[in-house]
Amino acid sequence: MNLFKALAHRALLWGLRAPRLEHSVMPEGLALDGQHIRPVWIEGEGGSRLFAWYIAPPGPQGVLAPGAVLMHGWGAHAGLMLPAAPWLHEAGLALLVLDARGHGLSSAVDFQSLPRFAQDVEAGLAWLRQQPEVDASRLALIGHSVGAGAVLLSATRQPAVRAVISLSAFAHPAEVMQRWLAQMRIPSRWPGRWILSHVQEVIGARFDEIAPLRSAGAITCPILFVHGQDDETVPFTDALRLAEACGVGAEACLAVPGGHDLTHGLGPDHVQRMMSFLRSSLAPAPG
Repeated sequence: MNLFKALAHRALLWGLRAPRLEHSVMPEGLALDGQHIRPVWIEGEGGSRLFAWYIAPPGPQGVLAPGAVLMHGWGAHAGLMLPAAPWLHEAGLALLVLDARGHGLSSAVDFQSLPRFAQDVEAGLAWLRQQPEVDASRLALIGHSVGAGAVLLSATRQPAVRAVISLSAFAHPAEVMQRWLAQMRIPSRWPGRWILSHVQEVIGARFDEIAPLRSAGAITCPILFVHGQDDETVPFTDALRLAEACGVGAEACLAVPGGHDLTHGLGPDHVQRMMSFLRSSLAPAPG
């Protein structure tokens, strides 16, 4: 039985592994002055090394700027978050665009998980706070898919965060796993129940504890949920459920045409809404 569990464990880690997509050390084709961008390496959990691009704020020297950490989704990398960089830069933010462990150019890892994504977000946040041009009291978190779940979880542990933008977040990891089991044609009773239990054991947390539904309800700062209306990976109704968990309802949801990848669905009106949200949430304190 122990041998069976060991083999099943290895097969499960293999089946749930994130694809490793690497990218260039310096971004290409980004509509920003190259002098604002530099690659950085950040110390992460357990001595890991996290790769990121730091995009300095556009304002004059001596004026502290708000900042944001950007986290990609499962199997992606920092480069896939770069389309948001020009308008975030225009909004006056300093940006840290991260590769999670096991993704992009960051350190390899035996497995990844939403809690580990959150640890990587928090390592990036700690680094960003130390930058001399950044106002450490005006920081935001922005994440896509699993990265959105991670920034929501991080915000519950980082009360100084002033704003969160959740892009295509799922409501509950158990539901994601159920969809995966169905896709793989694995019966939900057996071995499905064992798989769900074992995954929680491996990541060291119960799904209920790390679920975005729970995180959203515990966050005190403003949250904007941005979601594709035709998302077949995570249904749009998940965004409505998350907004409801915050007690704010549909007014906190920004519906975007298209599916899970929002890059091509975001139009000028959507970008303006997000910029307005960040400017309002990250405004300097009066006086």
